[in-house]
Amino acid sequence: MDKVQNGYVPGLKGVPATESAISFLDGQVGLLTYRGFPIVDLARFSSFEETAWILINGGLPETDELARFDAELRANRRVKYNVRDIMKFLPIDGHPMEALQTCVASLGMFYPGQERMTANGVNADSEFVEQMIVKILASMATLVAMWEHIRRGDDPVQPRTDLTYAENFLYMMNEREPDPVEARIMDACLVLHAEHTINASTFSALVCGSTLAPPNLVVASAIGTLAGPLHGGANQRVLNMLDEIGSVEKVSDWLDQRLANKQVVWGFGHREYKVKDPRADILQGLLEQLREHRSGQISPLYEIAMALERCAEERLAPKGIFPNVDFYSGLLYEALGIPRDQFTPIFAISRTAGWLAHWKEQIANNRIFRPTQIYQGYEPRSYQPMSSR
Repeated sequence: MDKVQNGYVPGLKGVPATESAISFLDGQVGLLTYRGFPIVDLARFSSFEETAWILINGGLPETDELARFDAELRANRRVKYNVRDIMKFLPIDGHPMEALQTCVASLGMFYPGQERMTANGVNADSEFVEQMIVKILASMATLVAMWEHIRRGDDPVQPRTDLTYAENFLYMMNEREPDPVEARIMDACLVLHAEHTINASTFSALVCGSTLAPPNLVVASAIGTLAGPLHGGANQRVLNMLDEIGSVEKVSDWLDQRLANKQVVWGFGHREYKVKDPRADILQGLLEQLREHRSGQISPLYEIAMALERCAEERLAPKGIFPNVDFYSGLLYEALGIPRDQFTPIFAISRTAGWLAHWKEQIANNRIFRPTQIYQGYEPRSYQPMSSR
C-alpha cells in the first residue's frame, strides 16, 4: 500500500502541525529567527534573559520590563528542599536527563494551580501562566547543577542572585567565580539552543499542553523527547566519535570507512538545513574566542573536528549534508568544564524558554491534538473463549 497516497507521511515530514509566530527557519539559506530577530544578532548582542523574554512575549522588552523579568528569575532560582531529597534517592549512575525529568515533573506538587487552567484554555489565568513560566525557567539551571553535586555525594551549591543566568549556572556547576569570557560564551550557547520551530520535543510539549496538563508536565514531556540521541543527545556522541578517531592524521581514512559502512557521522546533517547550520557557525566562532582567551590552549579534539569538517565537505556537502548544532556544542561545553552526560540537560535548560513560549501560545487558542491513523490490522472477527480455542 502506498502510504503517501493514503495521506500518511512517515515522521510527519513537512506536515504542518500548528501555526506559530515564535520562530522561523529557512534551511536553504541557513536563516533562523526568533520573533523575527536573526539568531546571529541575538547570540552576539542579546542575553539569555532577554532572548527568553522575546520568545515568551513576542518582542523587545523595555528596560523596566527586562529588569523586572530578570529580578523574578533571580528570586526563583531556589527549589524546595523536597526536590533535593528526591534526587538523593535516585541512583547515582542514572542519566542526568532522567533525573531532570523526574524533578521537573514533581514541581507541580510544590507549586499547584492546575485548576487555574480552564476547560477551553483561552481564559487560562494569565497570572498563573506567567508565574509558572518564571518558576520553571528559573529552576532548570538549579536542578541540573544540583544533580551534578548530589550524584557525587556532595550537597548542592546554592544559587546566587547577584549573577546572571549563565554566570550563576557556571558558578553552581563548578563552585567558583565564573570567568567573564566563559560566562558570556555560555550565555550565547543558551541563546542559540533556546528555540528551533516545531522540532520533536516542542511538538511533544504542544501535544501535552493541548490537554491542559500543568506546565511542569508539559516541560517534563519535552525533556523525555529531547533525551533521545536523534534529537538532543548527539553532541555527546560527537565527542565520543572524535575520541574514536584519535588524531587529525586518521580523519580521512576513518571517514571513508564510516561512509562505506553506512554508519552515522554524528553532528552532520539536519532534516531542515541544506547548508551549514547557522548555529554551528556561531559555536565554532565561540570556540575560537575561547581558544584566543586561553592563549591557544583548547582541547585537541577541536583540531580533529575541524579536520573532519574539511574532509566531510568534500564527501558530504554535495549531498547537502553539513555540520549541525551538535557538532561543535559538545566541544564548547567540555571546554567549559561540563561533563559529557550533562550536555543534553544544558540543551534542556535553554530550550525550556522555547517550550514555554509554545505552551503559552498553544493555550491562548487551544485545541487538543488528536491525529488519526491508517489502520492496517484485521477486519472485525469473532472472539473465541479460552475453552473453545
